[in-house]
Amino acid sequence: MGTRVVVVQHGEKERVPGESGLTALGRAQARAAGAALRGCEITAVVSSPMRRAFQTAEIVADAIELEVVTDARLRERMNWDGSEPIETFLDDWHRASADRDYTPRSGDSSSVAGARFVDAITDHATRRSDQTFVVVAHGGVTTDALRTLIGDDALGETAPTLIADGVPCCAFTTLEWDGVSWQIESVAVTDHLEAESQHRPA
Repeated sequence: MGTRVVVVQHGEKERVPGESGLTALGRAQARAAGAALRGCEITAVVSSPMRRAFQTAEIVADAIELEVVTDARLRERMNWDGSEPIETFLDDWHRASADRDYTPRSGDSSSVAGARFVDAITDHATRRSDQTFVVVAHGGVTTDALRTLIGDDALGETAPTLIADGVPCCAFTTLEWDGVSWQIESVAVTDHLEAESQHRPA
């Protein structure tokens, strides 16, 4: 069977600084994600503690009758808190995406973020042999982890727009753990969203 993790991007968030929550569309996207995962024999839901991810995780977990466990290692690479203009934050974000070792003013480098995310899912996978579990997280750090696991060239072949455009809201990325290494099954799948597919990267 193998150990699998379905990484769920959080739903559409409110466009405000700080710990923004979900919009009405974001909540609908999370409900669609939960419905798609119902019946998949999910054994755990692990979430970033950041509000938009945790709210998504609560909706997903409710659909599959599980409790949410948080892990701070799943938090986003950077988060805009309003202390600087959004344009400055975005410039820093793009620089950190282009140079994986650059440490931005308000977060972690892409390399550090990717490594902590991989550490987190590996720890959870090790405790859940031959199970499938869900991780609810963020587009930047999920992409950082994929870049760490398979490199930019392979990721570009698998998902050509991911690094530039981000992960769509409530998309599923599925990985399998064989006890030694991770294999990528699928990246940023949105087929389950149906009417909620009018998403934007968040």
